[in-house]
Amino acid sequence: MSGAGTTTGLDLATVSVGDTLPEQQVPITRTLIVATAMASRDYQDVHHDPALAQERGSKDIFMNILTSNGLVDRYATAWAGPAARVKRVKIRLGAPNYPGDTMVLRGEVTAKDDAARTVDLKVVGQNSLGPHVSGTVTLQLPEVPA
Repeated sequence: MSGAGTTTGLDLATVSVGDTLPEQQVPITRTLIVATAMASRDYQDVHHDPALAQERGSKDIFMNILTSNGLVDRYATAWAGPAARVKRVKIRLGAPNYPGDTMVLRGEVTAKDDAARTVDLKVVGQNSLGPHVSGTVTLQLPEVPA
């Protein structure tokens, strides 16, 4: 794990390519799936109605991409600190997140640009079926006073 923290977050000087982020376990509850779908105004029945989701070929309701994106964003910014700015998130979905499962988020620093004060993180969220979400997050870290 990397990075000495400050009151505003990580000091870029302490971050290196290859550093790993601590794992985060996210219990996938029915409430999480339904509430976040509604909060993101995604009213597709596959995110809140088990019978209709099954009718459409799914074993149960499943998490929407906006929730997955938000969880990846939160994972990266929790590591980097409150002053970090998300510059880009690029994700792909894989196996669905169904209620009763757990998604484990893992990350690694894959690039660092001192001039731009940015780091790229490879992030993967895996559940019991395999990778649910994978992608890259680019963060800009704040200036740390000397």
